[in-house]
Amino acid sequence: MREIISVNGTDYQILKLMGHGKGGYSYLAMAPDRKVILKQIHHEPCDYYTFGNKIESEKNDYRRLQEAGIRIPAMISVDDKAEIIIKEYIDGPTVFDMLCEGKSVDLYLSQVREMAELARARGLNIDYFPTNFVVQDDLLYYVDYECNEYMDEWNLENWGIKYWSKTPEFEEYLRKHV
Repeated sequence: MREIISVNGTDYQILKLMGHGKGGYSYLAMAPDRKVILKQIHHEPCDYYTFGNKIESEKNDYRRLQEAGIRIPAMISVDDKAEIIIKEYIDGPTVFDMLCEGKSVDLYLSQVREMAELARARGLNIDYFPTNFVVQDDLLYYVDYECNEYMDEWNLENWGIKYWSKTPEFEEYLRKHV
């Protein structure tokens, strides 16, 4: 039997782990009527990033991304006490998986550049690492809610784009993490 987690009176059956990031674990889960992503915030140490209140940051970042017009999955529910977020499930491959499979992501470069411009216009950077982008019906979605104050050092062209093809930086990441 698979684990059931109740969030705000709705039961979600955990189907599988989708990813483990610096802020939480994301699981594919079954709601009564559809698949969703259940993100459980964790408090594991991260040597390159400092967090405040993670659940509040997720909610604030979601609002800021929506206001910026960046295509993101809908936030369905939040349990502040249990530190769980329920998100819309975007069914498709990540840009990271596409690159690993040798598929071209050129079609999505204009979409990520548009997102980068929308973010910059609002004084934001998003996390441009390709695991954070999912393609569904030829549309690119930023599936993480993380955003930070804009800095040239962390923008798409100075940092993120280095991971959107089989660059030395991408290959180094694969050697260390995959």
